[in-house]
Amino acid sequence: MRVCVTGATGFIGSRLVPELLGAGHEVTVVTRDPSGYDPPSENVRVVEGDLLEPGSFDAALEDVDAAYYLVHSMGGEGDFEERDRRAARNFRRSADRAGVDRVIYLGGLGGEEEEEALSDHLQSRREVERLLDDGEYDLTVLRAAIVIGAGSASFEIVIQLGRRLPVMITPRWVRTPAQPIAVSDVVAYLVGVLDVPETAGGTFEVGGPDVLTYQEMLERTAALMGRRLYVVPVPVLTPTISAYWLDLVTDADPAVAHALVEGLRNPVVVTDDRIQDLVDVELTPFETAVERALAEKGIRVQPRRGR
Repeated sequence: MRVCVTGATGFIGSRLVPELLGAGHEVTVVTRDPSGYDPPSENVRVVEGDLLEPGSFDAALEDVDAAYYLVHSMGGEGDFEERDRRAARNFRRSADRAGVDRVIYLGGLGGEEEEEALSDHLQSRREVERLLDDGEYDLTVLRAAIVIGAGSASFEIVIQLGRRLPVMITPRWVRTPAQPIAVSDVVAYLVGVLDVPETAGGTFEVGGPDVLTYQEMLERTAALMGRRLYVVPVPVLTPTISAYWLDLVTDADPAVAHALVEGLRNPVVVTDDRIQDLVDVELTPFETAVERALAEKGIRVQPRRGR
């Protein structure tokens, strides 16, 4: 199958392209800076383009059967929601003109609350879904919560907190349940849906085998690094104050940190597991995913008890 990947230099996209090649697909990638992109194979077609610039990436979608939309503007300056809208509309128009059959979008897992109750970050993900869904192609949406892997913005914050702090004073929302998933499992789902026609036009939730609170994720990650972290939730500490505190104790992009902390109030747990009947993925336990991520970063992993 001829496939185009946007966001190929990102955390997910950089892992997806080699797997698509390994599955026998012909891959085209769109990047704003081809000189800075090192393709995993000489067989990857690299096209210069920017989704915020209409027409600049049209060539990448010519003669393509399916396209992955992995672009998100959470970091950086300015109005990320408006950038997300513009990029999604530009992509949709270009994909329609090119006659793309399928588009696969990786969005954010969230609860069934009224959309106004979602964080700005999740609201923007939902809006991108709606904009992409207006295209003439079949849209497949996969929704994931925190993705565990080296380079994940959210997981990088977890690692830094676990390494640097013995005690954390947090908002009570740190006890919100989440269903993290290993990056390898997300990529397996993204590749797998191409071969399952039943996933065309559907929205699916993906998560790992463990449901944990953010507090548990912090404590378990710290333990795997040989540290003990004490997390003390208090009712008077707001996510906004916590986000500014993260600016002081981590080197995360402030815009990313603020968006992620704001999202703590939304439970991100799979309520519809239909995807497991359609795409066979052996889900990775949380600790195993963390161990792999730490090893990839060159961080020594402490043996788990009971091994």
